[in-house]
Amino acid sequence: MEDTSSRAGSGRRARAGNGGGPPTVGVEEELFLVDPGSGAVVDAGPRVAARAARVLGDLVSGEFTGLQIEIRTPPCTRMEELHGHLVRLRQGVAARAAQEGLGVCPSATPVIGGFPVPVSAGPRYRASVDLYRSLMDDFAVCAMHVHVFLPDRDVAVRVGNHLRAWLPLLVEMTENSPFHSGRDTGYASWRSVIRLGLPNLGPPPYAESFEDYRHTAAALAAAGAMPFADLPFWDIRPHPRLPTLEVRCMDVPAAPADSAAVAPVVRALVVTCTRLVEGGDHGPRPGGELLRGAYWYGTRDGWSGQGLDALSRAMLPAPESARRLVDHIGGALQELGDLERVVAFFDRLAARGTGADRQRAAHRAGGLPQVVTDLSIRP
Repeated sequence: MEDTSSRAGSGRRARAGNGGGPPTVGVEEELFLVDPGSGAVVDAGPRVAARAARVLGDLVSGEFTGLQIEIRTPPCTRMEELHGHLVRLRQGVAARAAQEGLGVCPSATPVIGGFPVPVSAGPRYRASVDLYRSLMDDFAVCAMHVHVFLPDRDVAVRVGNHLRAWLPLLVEMTENSPFHSGRDTGYASWRSVIRLGLPNLGPPPYAESFEDYRHTAAALAAAGAMPFADLPFWDIRPHPRLPTLEVRCMDVPAAPADSAAVAPVVRALVVTCTRLVEGGDHGPRPGGELLRGAYWYGTRDGWSGQGLDALSRAMLPAPESARRLVDHIGGALQELGDLERVVAFFDRLAARGTGADRQRAAHRAGGLPQVVTDLSIRP
């Protein structure tokens, strides 16, 4: 959950288009600051962000809690460039954190520690706490957000209709939060479970137009289900300030190579679904209850289990769902030069599992501190 209204970096992404070529992509990653000795999260976000901004400028900032820091790439056309930015930014904030005697850990929930959650001072953050009260007590979660250039808001909303059914699979392929504040939750993405407890998070409603989308957001804000009608936090949204469609359902991946493989999946989905919208198809209408059920099932068992396919209503192994996804977006992946990268990513998932599997393997080898050590970014 972020306050994007005053970011200096927003203008840069807003001015970036596709120039007639492939749509640009930008990625945001949220990361925890940790004590290298104990592995516990540390309330140091504002000072580490300030130190890092001297080097990285507006590509780094604080986040919803003081336990976190956020990095965001410039808009990119090629995924090699995107990957390079993610590596540079991760290493840059790790180097600045090390100057404070701290480490940086890409886990989607705090592995060790985390209570009470120190909420940052931004007015939108405080408004969320006032509205949701104790629901925010453990709301320290780290996400990956993907922005794809798509300035037409009516088209963006209708593309979002198509993307809704694929959100649970995007969650499954990025799951990286089995532990929360010192315990194994039994889930692969506990971050997703926390988020589904809030009425303004999760899959967006089906909408026929941007005006329809705005009316729904306004009604929910009037009912107290979201703090701001102009800044909904649904998992797909036409960004309120930027000419992008933003997808927000993913855990922050453990490795930048995985982030640089998920981003082209999202872009290919947007490209494929834009063509469907331009052909008059405004998207399937799986119910919100079905989608939330698909989220929940996928967050529990992860890539090695089965998930509920929101289109067919069948229970499918995640690799089979991934095969269907590649069949759906393969033409766009091929055109954009990303097919090999995405297939290699799915091969890695088949061989080693997700970040949640990596965390549990590290835990078996050396307990919770080993999980943090294994994930921590080297400067």
